[in-house]
Amino acid sequence: MLTVTLLTCCSHGHLSTVGLPVMDVTKNYPEKEIILSDIADITYVHFDSKHDDFLYRGNIRYITENTFVVNDAATHSILFFSKDGTPKSRFNRYGNGPEEYWDIGSIVYDEATNEVFVGIYWMNIIQVYSSKGEYRRKLLLPHGVRVSQLVFFDSQSLIIYDDGRRLYKAQPKTPEDNMGYLTHTIDSSFFLISKANGQVLDYIQMSTSQNDLSFKTSSGGPMLPVFTNMVKHTEGVLLCNPETDTVFLYSKDKELMPINYKIPPVDKTEPKVILNNCMDIDKYQFMETQTVGYDYFGDNKRDKYYIRDKITGEIFEQKIVIPDYKGKKITIAPGLNIFFHKNITYIELALIELKQAYRENRLSGKLKQLVATLNENEDNNVFMIINFK
Repeated sequence: MLTVTLLTCCSHGHLSTVGLPVMDVTKNYPEKEIILSDIADITYVHFDSKHDDFLYRGNIRYITENTFVVNDAATHSILFFSKDGTPKSRFNRYGNGPEEYWDIGSIVYDEATNEVFVGIYWMNIIQVYSSKGEYRRKLLLPHGVRVSQLVFFDSQSLIIYDDGRRLYKAQPKTPEDNMGYLTHTIDSSFFLISKANGQVLDYIQMSTSQNDLSFKTSSGGPMLPVFTNMVKHTEGVLLCNPETDTVFLYSKDKELMPINYKIPPVDKTEPKVILNNCMDIDKYQFMETQTVGYDYFGDNKRDKYYIRDKITGEIFEQKIVIPDYKGKKITIAPGLNIFFHKNITYIELALIELKQAYRENRLSGKLKQLVATLNENEDNNVFMIINFK
């Protein structure tokens, strides 16, 4: 049975924020140095590259309890490695055939059923395979729905985010526009669907607006925003649209509730500043804001990263350091935890930079031991797996 999650809105276009944690983006929050090992257990993993078939250019797309899933951007292959970096399997079904994929948007892996769900970006198709590439089935979503992001909700369903609906909402078609976009009776960019057949189980309705929040090129043309609309959470999935100024938890019992928000509202700032979701883990919330501007590539202050101590309520700008890598600072962004298992995320460390740091004696511990064995011209990069305490 199809259900619809509705919001009772307040004057700012979302659920009441009374009593919620708030971040004021007009403030200059102090910087606080945090040693990563104080808040997380760190493991360094190198994916074995002795076999050419497991060399890749790309990054981790999914982490399960026992497996890393990697997408090779060069060949469009999907690779599987064990937790110690040993190759397990790989497959390539890239093409335009009925059992193939093209332009991969999202990859999620159900280890219990050995099923890989490949969302085809900006299409209403999800292809399902085994980890060896055996074709299982196609999930065909309603006409006009486009897969931008994809996450598991429970053992029977997934949530998809359709970025096209938000962009279309921000840029209404003119009478001359005959592109024929599908208009749903429920305005929603978030859909809960069946893993078995793609049937829509729930439209998750959230506030939207007519604000044009797309980034611009230097000539003023539109550019797709880099935005994190869904982040995994131990109690469900965190959902966020830039128009709402609020992060919502879509809980396991399918209730939608706000967990934090920012001020001023996005339509009251110039240039506009949007809240790019958050990563909510135990004692901390890791948050990101983006300034919507015209110099997308030239302004390195466009993104800001914050950490909120959930016990004290204090907010700081991130300054996270790695004990084994002197002089290296990292940021933890919500997008790092979109798809992953429990409280685990990762940071990719470029091998060429690691070898330089090794020669400069800036590495120590297990990271130094690992880098000493690697060849920067032949081996894959190193991943730092972060398991929050």
